[in-house]
Amino acid sequence: MGERVLIVDDDAPLRESLELVLAAEGYEVSSAPDAESALARIEQIPVDVVLCDLRMPGMDGMELLPQLVRRLPGATVLLMSAYGTEDLAIEAMQRGAYDYLAKPFQPSEVLLALRKARERERLRRANQLLQREVQRVVGERPIVAASQTMIELLELVERAAEFKTTVLLTGESGTGKEVLARAVHAQSGRRNEAFVAVNCGAIPETLLESELFGHAKGAFTGADRARRGLFVEADGGTLFLDEIGELPSPLQVKLLRALQEEEVRPVGESKPRSVDVRVLAATARDLEADVAEGRFREDLFYRLNVIRLHVPALRERREDVPLLVDHFLAHFREALGRPVRRIDDDALERLVAYAWPGNVRELENVIERAVILAAGERITLSELPTNVVSPRAADAQGGGDLSLKRARRALEADLIRKALDATDGNRTHAARLLEISHRALLYKIKEYGLR
Repeated sequence: MGERVLIVDDDAPLRESLELVLAAEGYEVSSAPDAESALARIEQIPVDVVLCDLRMPGMDGMELLPQLVRRLPGATVLLMSAYGTEDLAIEAMQRGAYDYLAKPFQPSEVLLALRKARERERLRRANQLLQREVQRVVGERPIVAASQTMIELLELVERAAEFKTTVLLTGESGTGKEVLARAVHAQSGRRNEAFVAVNCGAIPETLLESELFGHAKGAFTGADRARRGLFVEADGGTLFLDEIGELPSPLQVKLLRALQEEEVRPVGESKPRSVDVRVLAATARDLEADVAEGRFREDLFYRLNVIRLHVPALRERREDVPLLVDHFLAHFREALGRPVRRIDDDALERLVAYAWPGNVRELENVIERAVILAAGERITLSELPTNVVSPRAADAQGGGDLSLKRARRALEADLIRKALDATDGNRTHAARLLEISHRALLYKIKEYGLR
């Protein structure tokens, strides 16, 4: 069954022409001569796409648009008009229209717009399904990814999850290694048992052995009661050892023995206790270099490094930044009770271009700050930190304009002027020459102040 298209236009010949073209392409087509008839039709039949004229007798397309968006939340609305200005078209798209078609247009332009809308909707639904599945798998901290490297990494997580084998997660600080460790646990047969996490670099060496393996009452000064230790707490589940590279050498030996013999001996006790624990470890250090320099035991490294999951830095997967921004924006809008709903294009551009030395954690903090500072419903450049907004290269040179952003904007504006000149101002044809969508061209004409 093809997609269901509703054509709303008071021009009967145009409606009939579009019906023939779309039906020949496999669409299920219906039509209405005015807004009131259209509203009646959508109460009777399901609709995937609405092609709506902007100017009609009675209720016009701009008045009809919010009702369509509200009553057909999953549908795509494309407006058509021979009279609309760029500002009017942009306003329509800001109100929820997907695209704007300038009359007169060729049938191929309509079909292209519908194909683009279909692909966008397919990606949106696929992403929703992915996010629901990831949310189900990892609970409150979903993994947001669009880049090929992260998708391949998630596939490796899924394959590694079903086995008890130790996993070593590597990557810079802030990349989300613990989130992935929780995903491994959540997809494993141990998902209903405990997930216990400990930062090996955050606990003093004198207390870390007791923290991991437990101690008997009176084993040392201050041990006024027995302690089970994290290995025992994780029995049947998963133990996540973060910053494993900070583990002191004496404890490296005891950890290796616990992994090999699947038993632990609490401090002050003579008998070991058997444990069934799946160990995941993470580090931001170069453990191979530490092994070569004698700071980390080689046998323990190989015991941990059965499966390696390397989490790339955010600057190596910039495709993920817009998705992460949307995710954190939605999260902090709800958590902080703020009205912020979107981010300006130039602000998002700076976020994508920034190197993110603090990775996903730094991006999360930047969006939280921006949501708090935003004056209205959108985040602008003024809400972003100076180090994110200011081009460092230009600052470092102290002379000459070396900004790639400004150079790209100047080049874009020049090419758009040339395309408009070459097509006598026909924006649809100019967009085709520029190999961008008509919608993108309208935004850029508005952004650069072109006429």
